[in-house]
Amino acid sequence: MKNVLSIFLSLFLVIGLLVGCNDDSAQSDNASSDNQTAEQTEESSFPVTIKDAADQEVTIEEKPKKIVSLIPSNTEVAYELGLEEEIVGVSDFDNYPEEVSEKERVGGQELNVEKIISLNPDLVLAHESGVQMAADALQQLRDSGIAVIVVNEAANFEEVYDSIEMIGRATGEIEKAESIIENMTTQVEDIKKKVAQIEEKKSVFIEVSPEPEIYTPGKNTFMHEMLQIINAENVSKDIDGWAKIDQETIIDKNPDVIITTYGYYTENPKQQVLQRAGWSNVTAVEEEHVYDVHSDLVTRSGPRLVEGVEELAKSVYPEAFGEQ
Repeated sequence: MKNVLSIFLSLFLVIGLLVGCNDDSAQSDNASSDNQTAEQTEESSFPVTIKDAADQEVTIEEKPKKIVSLIPSNTEVAYELGLEEEIVGVSDFDNYPEEVSEKERVGGQELNVEKIISLNPDLVLAHESGVQMAADALQQLRDSGIAVIVVNEAANFEEVYDSIEMIGRATGEIEKAESIIENMTTQVEDIKKKVAQIEEKKSVFIEVSPEPEIYTPGKNTFMHEMLQIINAENVSKDIDGWAKIDQETIIDKNPDVIITTYGYYTENPKQQVLQRAGWSNVTAVEEEHVYDVHSDLVTRSGPRLVEGVEELAKSVYPEAFGEQ
């Protein structure tokens, strides 16, 4: 009887070991399979053909390993997509994030084509705003075999999302792009909820350059849309796009709040506005509701635009954010 029990116990131990080995093997196989699936998904997304903002159909054969960005907004999107290692060159104007200071500079309004080619990029991220000025340079890059994607110049948040989606497709990071867009839309909705109960809607004048030539965003700009999002009225809504405006018109419009965006290069912009001759009866000046918001947050069509919206909202309606 003891022998029979011993045999059964031995069989159970062997079966247990076999099952354990099979489980470990299955887990290992599943992990390996998951990794292979991820790699195959990444590889299967290429080649990809994109019709860009220059109406060019651009085919990218495989996931880019080296990328040059020609404008700060594209760079910020690329970094948010986790492509900091792939970025090998940026424009002279790039300043965010801090790590971008370590990247090679490839020019500003005038591109250093030889420098770009020497970096041997698989992809160059250009921008619609600079296409005309850089047309010859971009063609030289195309002729050298480099894929050039011209990203659209966004005039509203939907077009900003399109920009992010295009860069995500071109770089094989479409899921991350969709996640960024989802986070941005969620944050915008949260801000909308905070200002939705504001009873007295305020009028706002935004000036993006100091006197004597004052420029402001009118309708069909994402800064106009930002004011709509925060439940404020843009006093320049009758202007289309970005335009110069005379001081008499601003005084007549009598805004409740004035926002400047040039404090990063002009000392004490608030005092400049408060001390302007003839502005003392403007409500924003009389009540000293003049605030500076960093230009990069409200002019660069990338993920940080949501931060810009929140800064505007806090300036116009501080009480909605518990800051009064």
